[in-house]
Amino acid sequence: MIDSIGDGTGLPDTILHIHAGMALLMLARLVTRRSFGTFIPWYVVAAGEAFNEIMDRLNFGSWRWEDTSLDIVNTLLWPTVICLGVRLRPMIGKRGR
Repeated sequence: MIDSIGDGTGLPDTILHIHAGMALLMLARLVTRRSFGTFIPWYVVAAGEAFNEIMDRLNFGSWRWEDTSLDIVNTLLWPTVICLGVRLRPMIGKRGR
C-alpha cells in the first residue's frame, strides 16, 4: 500500500514522510482537541511512525537502519519544532516584557 502511494503521487519517500508527519499531527490535534503544547498530538505522530517502521521491518525481513533513521527524522522533525514552539512560546513572551 505504501509503495502504491509513492508511485501514485510521484513524490520521493522523504517528502511523503514529511507530509505524513504533518498530516498526522494536524489530524491528532483536531481529533483529540489537545494543544500542540501538550505533546499528545506529537505522541500520535511518533506512534504512527513507529507502526510504519515496524511494518517496513516485517516487509523487508530486517531493519534497514540508514533508511529507518532518515524516515524517523523526516517524519518527526517539523511536528517536534511545532510542539516545542507552542510549548515555549509563553516563556519567551514573558521574558520579552
